[in-house]
Amino acid sequence: MKIATIRLREYYDHASITEQAIIDFVLNHPDGASKMTIYKLAEETFSSPSSIIRLCKHNGFSGYKEFSKSLIYEQAIRKTYKNKEIADVIKADYIDEIVNKVTNKNILSLEETTNLLDFDVLNQCVEMIYDCEKLVIFGIGASQIVAKDAQLKFTRLNKMAYVSEDWHTQLLMARNMTPKDCGIVISYSGQTTEMIECAKTAKANKAPIISLTKYGSAPIIDLADHNLFVAANEYAFRSGAMSSRISQLNLIDIIYTAYVNMQYEKSIEILEKTQIRKELDRDD
Repeated sequence: MKIATIRLREYYDHASITEQAIIDFVLNHPDGASKMTIYKLAEETFSSPSSIIRLCKHNGFSGYKEFSKSLIYEQAIRKTYKNKEIADVIKADYIDEIVNKVTNKNILSLEETTNLLDFDVLNQCVEMIYDCEKLVIFGIGASQIVAKDAQLKFTRLNKMAYVSEDWHTQLLMARNMTPKDCGIVISYSGQTTEMIECAKTAKANKAPIISLTKYGSAPIIDLADHNLFVAANEYAFRSGAMSSRISQLNLIDIIYTAYVNMQYEKSIEILEKTQIRKELDRDD
């Protein structure tokens, strides 16, 4: 499915002044524009039907009819996920239905996770990471993917972060933590036995803990000093993290970016230094 607003945004810098006026109106009033005839849209944008048709074709549409249909569909999808009416994937779904359901479920998860964020808590978490001597990140299964992403990001900024694929090694790292260190425990359910054990061990050593879990109550939440939540809206057949993993990765990106901003100039200098440049392949 062609996403009309995305295509218009990408084309904007290449558009004529008349086309930019049409694009501005559509992007600012997508719901209203989707219900207009070509003549009404031309009137509202002080343009002509031929200019609108030309804009549609420049963006890969056969004409205004296909463009309008795409815009209507896009607005319907946005209303659907905002109203939390996204159905589960079923066996009879075609590939386009699967694409739309999974994509919009992820979008909904990101939006709901943003609404769950407590900015004061988030700021305290970033400061805790900034002040710690050693950052230890815990996670198994799909959460370990998120943990390793966080490790790579912070290591690049010369903030030594530690993750192990082996749970016993994670437990050993927890046993060696001190009050000067900081732990991030990642678990969608907040009830993973191994992660509870690591959190208890780090807590016994008086190391501060940040939890990344779904919203609700869970043992890991009770053990943590600060809690960050992701939306709890996985598919019913969840056999592996899907939208929750996207939201967890987004939270890590937010924490990382806020960390960079705490020492912006220094961080940019370190990022330049640690960038691994790849030479372009050349034909001899």
